[in-house]
Amino acid sequence: MKRLAMAVWKWVDDRIGISDLVGPAMNHLVPRDSKWWYVFGSATMLAFIVQVVTGVALAFSYVSSSSQAYETLQFITNDAPFGRMLRGMHYYGASAMVLMVGAHLAQTFLFGAYKFPREMNWATGVLLLGMTIVMGFTGQLLRWDQTAAWSVVVAAEQAGRVPIIGDWLARFILGGNTIGGATLSRFFAIHVFFIPAMLFIFIGLHLWLVLRHGISEPPVPGQPVDPKTYRERYHEFLEKHGHPFWPDGAWRDFVFGTGLIIAIALLAYFVGPPAIEKPPDPSLLSADPRPDWYLLWYFALLALIPPRVEGYIMILIPVVIGTLLLIVPLVNNRGERAPSRRPWSIAVVLLSVITIGSLWVLGVASPWSPNFNPGHLPAQVIGATSGPVFQGAVLFEEKGCLNCHLISGVGGRRGPDLSYIGNELTQDNMVIRIVNGGVNMPAFGGTLKPAEIDSLVAFLSSRRRAVP
Repeated sequence: MKRLAMAVWKWVDDRIGISDLVGPAMNHLVPRDSKWWYVFGSATMLAFIVQVVTGVALAFSYVSSSSQAYETLQFITNDAPFGRMLRGMHYYGASAMVLMVGAHLAQTFLFGAYKFPREMNWATGVLLLGMTIVMGFTGQLLRWDQTAAWSVVVAAEQAGRVPIIGDWLARFILGGNTIGGATLSRFFAIHVFFIPAMLFIFIGLHLWLVLRHGISEPPVPGQPVDPKTYRERYHEFLEKHGHPFWPDGAWRDFVFGTGLIIAIALLAYFVGPPAIEKPPDPSLLSADPRPDWYLLWYFALLALIPPRVEGYIMILIPVVIGTLLLIVPLVNNRGERAPSRRPWSIAVVLLSVITIGSLWVLGVASPWSPNFNPGHLPAQVIGATSGPVFQGAVLFEEKGCLNCHLISGVGGRRGPDLSYIGNELTQDNMVIRIVNGGVNMPAFGGTLKPAEIDSLVAFLSSRRRAVP
């Protein structure tokens, strides 16, 4: 049997040339002391394979129609054999892919592996990071629930603020002027066909560049990169301290990758996929849409920035981050690679992790839309049970002001905190703001009687810091 199998393999290999194709990749030399720091790249590719396999399986039952997508996803989750498991693996596979590509980017930056001659390795890796995030975002809409629909509306709003081509970009995202079946079909095509095709192309290019330039050796203090001598020194290093990738260098990738798949499967089985909310309803304003966790930090940034500059930040932040990442090897492709000789690189990575982590924590609690269930102001906060101050507090709740404004920790966070507004604005300024409105605030001049305005002003004027 073994002899027959070997004969079949030799015949197939002779006709197709599998060994000629795979052999160089398996036999290329890698640094002997490249240890666990080097597993994130292969883990990212493995997570992508999980996405492809589970995505194809889900596509057998999913119908990308606005009238059927929600029902088919419910069927996959609750009735289809292994449907819940597949959805869970697809979701956690996406999370793993984002984590691994982020870790791979951070490790490459810390080790200075973007320097000569691997500038294009870095550039293709940055593009793969962007594609991974886009694929995750487009996949969220395919759930076709309330959160998904409103997240796309927010994305279209962001794109619409781009100068000159903003309106065209917004219509392209929505597939028209409003969200609907065309939006879902467009996102399905981008998520299932376009982005995966681009990922396959750039992963292939990235792997080719890795084979061409070799895996970077662990950085050593006092051995700077000099483009004139680096290639010769690198090849001498491999001859002395290198070994074939298979099997000597691949076992760590195998162990880490196996652990990653087991973790994805366990999360899918015990935790399950994200819950499907109510079907999309653009008339339901009380939605609280939040993107998946890996975009939650950006959501928090958008939710917390001042309204007057949010349009500029929406446009500039992605452009600035992408540009900075792409130009890193262009402005710093030589010199020391060791993190101990490049303390600023450690600071950049730590600052990025702390910033994203802090914004993620804020994003869990930060409002994307007004708080439509803010509760009621306690009597001790109002400080009165009758009179203008009390009537003003009642009006403040009835007119929905508490949905957007905080009063002593009660209410929404979309607008300014008014807990101590009596110390900040005069009564005349309060009247002007109430009557005429402001940024993202409606004008109440046509709906309030003069006595009601006086009561509101009396209540707001009483919001002062306690005098010690």
